[in-house]
Amino acid sequence: MLVPVISLANTFDSAYIESFTKNYLERKIIPPKGGKTSITVANLDSRIIIKPCKQALKANIPENHSGRNVNVKITCDDSKPWKIYIPAKIENTFAVLVTTTTIEKGMTLTEENIDIQYLPSHKIRGKKIANKTAVLGSKTKKRIGKGRAINKRSVCLVCKGDAVTIIVKSEHMTIKTRGTALSDGNINQQIRVKNIRSGKIIRPKVSAINQVTIHL
Repeated sequence: MLVPVISLANTFDSAYIESFTKNYLERKIIPPKGGKTSITVANLDSRIIIKPCKQALKANIPENHSGRNVNVKITCDDSKPWKIYIPAKIENTFAVLVTTTTIEKGMTLTEENIDIQYLPSHKIRGKKIANKTAVLGSKTKKRIGKGRAINKRSVCLVCKGDAVTIIVKSEHMTIKTRGTALSDGNINQQIRVKNIRSGKIIRPKVSAINQVTIHL
């Protein structure tokens, strides 16, 4: 059970109330799995007079609150009780791969043009990528503007038309041959590939840049 944050102070200014509110939210709000939570408390209206309180201050937010904006209720349970509401913004951010410069269609992703940043969830479109090394060497399937999140639909580790190495593996042998990719794919995705030697169409999985593998 979460209990209200309690202050032992008797007199307060706006800075204290704002800090008290933020501390409460930091204890109350649980960051999402694999992400961070950013909390911004609005400045208290300078026209509001904060009365002294002989009791400990309490803070609460509605149990059924949702969304990024909440009103935190600060209460004093004195013989002459009072309460004020402090607006706050709660934003969940997640680690995603973004471009550090504009990348044109067909360009290769390198250490110089991508980076990991934390972005708000509402700015992330499609299935996010959070592992830089997994896409180094991939090519873009469309133009991606600077600072934009990169999702799996916008890049291909093996792209249609690429010459690829086909690796056939079993417990006792490994065979390599050449092929041509007939569809796009990223790591561990199954794609269509034409075996140049036999002319057959096979469906191996992408295992590296311009490499596909079949396990027998």
